[in-house]
Amino acid sequence: MKRSYYYKNIILLIILAVILIALNSCGNKNERKGDSLIYWSSNNTQEIEFANYITEGWNKNNPQQKVTFQPVPEGQSSEEIILAAVVGNTTPDIYSNMWQGDVEAYAESGVLVALDTLAGFLDFISTRCDSSVITEITSEDGHIYQIPWKINPIMLMYNINSLKDIGVNKVPSNYGEFFSASAKYQKDTDGDGYIDRWFGYSEVLVTWWQRFFDFYPLYLAASNGANLVKNNKAVFNNEYAVQVFKFLREMYEKKYFPMERLSARQDPFLTEVISTRFTGPWEIIHAEKYKPKGLEYSFAPMPVPNNHVGPVYTYGDPKNIVIFNTCPNPQSAWEFIKYMIEEKNDLKLLEMTMQLPRRKHIEINPIFQEFFKSNPKMKIFAEQGNYVRGTDTAPVLKEVFDLISQEYEACVIYGIKTPEEAVAAAAEAVDLLFIDKAK
Repeated sequence: MKRSYYYKNIILLIILAVILIALNSCGNKNERKGDSLIYWSSNNTQEIEFANYITEGWNKNNPQQKVTFQPVPEGQSSEEIILAAVVGNTTPDIYSNMWQGDVEAYAESGVLVALDTLAGFLDFISTRCDSSVITEITSEDGHIYQIPWKINPIMLMYNINSLKDIGVNKVPSNYGEFFSASAKYQKDTDGDGYIDRWFGYSEVLVTWWQRFFDFYPLYLAASNGANLVKNNKAVFNNEYAVQVFKFLREMYEKKYFPMERLSARQDPFLTEVISTRFTGPWEIIHAEKYKPKGLEYSFAPMPVPNNHVGPVYTYGDPKNIVIFNTCPNPQSAWEFIKYMIEEKNDLKLLEMTMQLPRRKHIEINPIFQEFFKSNPKMKIFAEQGNYVRGTDTAPVLKEVFDLISQEYEACVIYGIKTPEEAVAAAAEAVDLLFIDKAK
């Protein structure tokens, strides 16, 4: 079994931990101001502005329970910085950019506060989230260590006019319609014998997280939101995963998707080199700023198998809030978080960052209606938000996605394996991963 990701991560963790320990010897950046709590957000500009807004509002009204804010320190990724902070004992009290797939590993390591032990938590979370979300965030030991905060559902972005130009009057909703539209859009625009206009695009990368933008949302869509792993065992060796591999393999094989990487070019969607892409609501700000005159676009659910019945799920790309066990007053930390995610501040999050709070029925909640009226494309994502999944509960999810991604590359990109062979091999490798971990 390939363990490249695992070993690289361990080596990086050791290096970062050494750096943090060295920094601590010169002075701890997490030094508290009096009895204040320490809060880290992501280092995204809009989220920094939101976090400043929240902490200033909280501190003004809670002088005895002040919060000191800073964005997560710069590094290769926020996940790796948090890993190093855990090892170096420099974690913040509150962190609001936790990838859901990392939580179980931290919970097993005993570095997170069990939030369901705090007064008022269960009542609050049941008001904010439906039962399926609560089940999704509950760890294997029965406790809850994360607070659902925000999502960025992955959907199909499409060029309205380019579909009309090829005689497609309905957004392709299933694989058959997608193939048909792809064949009509595909073109050699300069007559050199090579296709240079494609219907869609997905990065040709084996990187584990790239599967969040192709295989995983398509798998959730095909399977009505099924698990990849359950009870420390792979459960994705099924018709849905095979269908997704077949669909994507045909998209590459027939050159409906390009094999070359387009990310280094000028935006291929806005220049109409491609007509669709799998992406999230962050594209709205980018498209509105840079789109050429006359380009019209919208969003639709992910394509599904031709025989699909029921709602179309997708990956929600959730980022959640946690309290580390270094926190001197978890109850006070929870009170601050509760303030941060109350309705009026969820609205402020939407307005400042264009990211959706993970709050049930937000699309019909009166508080948010003025925003959605002014931002109708965001309402499409809000409606999709009723049918999203995060990640399964497992402490080795990055390795799971790494193993799936290796077989994805062999089958979908290069056609070395059949979809059935590739899915079965990935599932077998994941089972061995769990067996190895249990030893």
